[in-house]
Amino acid sequence: MLESPEFFHESELVSVLTTQPIDRVLDYKAPEGGCFLGAFVQVPLGPRKVLGVVWGAGQGGYDPAKIRSVNRVLDVAPMTRAMREFLIRAGEYTLTPMSVMLRLATRAPGLMDPPSMRRVYQLNDAFEGGKMTPVRARVLGVMEDFADAVFTLSELAELAEASTSVIKGLVKLGAVLEVDRPRDTPFRPLDPDFARKTLTDVQADAAAQLITRVQNGAYSTTLLRGVTGSGKTEVYLEAVAETLRQGRQALVLLPEIALTSEFLTRVVERFGAKPAEWHSGVTMTERRRIWKMVGQGGAQLVIGARSSLYLPFRDLGLIVVDEEHDTSYKQEDGALYNARDMSVLRASIAKASVILASATPSLETWVNAESGKYHKISMTDRFGPSVMPEMSAIDMRQEKLPSDRWVSSDLVARIKARMVKGEQSMLFINRRGYAPITLCRACGHQIGCKTCDARMVEHRFLNRLMCHQCGETEPMPDICDNCEVEGRLAPVGPGVERLAEEAKALFPEANIAVLSSDLFSSARALKAAIGDIANGGVDIIIGTQLVAKGHNFPNLTLVGVIDADLGLQGSDLRAAERTFQLMRQVAGRAGRSEKPGQAYLQTYQPEHPVIRAILGVEEEAFWNAEAAERQAAQVPPFGRLAAIIISAPEAERAFDLGNHLLRNAGPLHAIGAQIFGPAPAPIARVRSRFRVRMLIKAEKTAPLQRALAQWIAPVSLKGDLRLSVDIDPQSFL
Repeated sequence: MLESPEFFHESELVSVLTTQPIDRVLDYKAPEGGCFLGAFVQVPLGPRKVLGVVWGAGQGGYDPAKIRSVNRVLDVAPMTRAMREFLIRAGEYTLTPMSVMLRLATRAPGLMDPPSMRRVYQLNDAFEGGKMTPVRARVLGVMEDFADAVFTLSELAELAEASTSVIKGLVKLGAVLEVDRPRDTPFRPLDPDFARKTLTDVQADAAAQLITRVQNGAYSTTLLRGVTGSGKTEVYLEAVAETLRQGRQALVLLPEIALTSEFLTRVVERFGAKPAEWHSGVTMTERRRIWKMVGQGGAQLVIGARSSLYLPFRDLGLIVVDEEHDTSYKQEDGALYNARDMSVLRASIAKASVILASATPSLETWVNAESGKYHKISMTDRFGPSVMPEMSAIDMRQEKLPSDRWVSSDLVARIKARMVKGEQSMLFINRRGYAPITLCRACGHQIGCKTCDARMVEHRFLNRLMCHQCGETEPMPDICDNCEVEGRLAPVGPGVERLAEEAKALFPEANIAVLSSDLFSSARALKAAIGDIANGGVDIIIGTQLVAKGHNFPNLTLVGVIDADLGLQGSDLRAAERTFQLMRQVAGRAGRSEKPGQAYLQTYQPEHPVIRAILGVEEEAFWNAEAAERQAAQVPPFGRLAAIIISAPEAERAFDLGNHLLRNAGPLHAIGAQIFGPAPAPIARVRSRFRVRMLIKAEKTAPLQRALAQWIAPVSLKGDLRLSVDIDPQSFL
């Protein structure tokens, strides 16, 4: 049931939460005509007009003559009680100020603009052909990629890298329509019965369980655990269909924008229309439209990145977190939150269902499912005739490779055998660029970033060095900046580009494609590359983590992993879990059709327990062992962790604040928490700011957030000193 908001009459005091960095609500007088609780409003703040939400009745205590009025109520649906409660509870959990939470929930341009018409451009489906230049074809290609989307003239020109005159020329030709229409229009309705898929008995049973939970109209969380290729997507789309039948909205979270195109195709095939799409690659025009239509109920289904969780859904009935184990669901900048955990919170408030889908679930989710907190559905077989690939290790200690080679002779022979059969192979390495280190052979100096304590990574395809911490780039030098000797710089170690170079030398007759996020300027280019692979236009795929997530290449039958034990180095408490997940996901790309697949892990530690677990079939034994180790150490999911990150232009100032906090840690001691640090972050300097970290460890039942809030409340951050709190940290860098 949708709520009936409380109404405030003209001149009544209302409290307004704004997006400005003010740690309290402000009193205003309701405008002419009054306003509802939750209304989005424009209010005066000093000389400016800012966005806000009516948060409740005014507090008073001021001279009424000094209280200003709300300028106007915006032409958007009021924020629901459920959404306001979600923002409050999410802010309390993550210790994020409410102004920041509201900014998360209003990330759409032009919300304060009045309703109006706009001139937009869309494809003319009736166009039958005409004179096409390469730039004209590029414009039409961009418009096809965005399907039903409309564009302003400037947006289309920017996306297609074309002049506005080219677009005007396409209008005269009849290929593009120029129309005036309302700024925001509803999305085409999705038909839950448009094209029902024939499911296997296992899939049908899983879908029936999910449908029942949607029909109940109550909160529930389900772990949908299925091996790669088992048909998890088809199963949870049936739950989406039932949500649409109930007249409620659904949200599907994906970990990578690169997956969106392929997934959208499957959604259109199933429901007959394109859903709303929310991520950084969406045009500003579309972002405003999606935000408003979600709030008005004009968008039934949203496919999005983690930020789509903060869209103003009117009646959210289902949240699907696909590949729920993926680390990209953790927001590491600004407001620090885990979209998986916040999905569960939002669903519990909205009385919605949550589906956490993965072949290799996070340990937190696995423990919750084993304990009965979450419902669990397992799909242990692949769809149709395909079977899981055979997995084996290649002991690199027995290989006699030159110092500039990384693909074993055994793996080379197996790839050649696949090529003879007309089958595809994949070489995977979890390193972007050409080489992780550029070393001067004259003085031993390693080229580092000028603003970070991190090495610059050579990207030979771009002929540049790149810092993977801050994104800074510079041309590839010829002279060492330490000893000024020329011609002695050398790459050390392999990256995906160097592996591609080796593959071209080993397999000169092969068509080779390199998939890495650095190498594609647009989602369109990446989509084209993936489509070419899926259609069999490539013999060997060389890729990073990008290839491990959700792609289906029917002719891919062999996967070779280079440096499979790379992730086991360091002190990350989730190193074993993440290595297991990544290797299983990568291996799962092989043999997804009728042809059987094989996966080979090149490792210098074949006897390592994690490597043995990856190769074995006893996944339950691995999770049990990993859970036992975490429980013994009382770390998540059996304990609580929080990180304090202090940064300043000078290391001394950051340490001074850290030591001050350590000396005044009474609230943490009161709940029995342990404090580690302050200590320099492993990468201490990022973007010319020095970072100091503290780690707080507490029992699972300890009121950690309340103690942290009391602890940091007296801290006054002056000048450019910064302090961030990361609840349940995923990264310790």
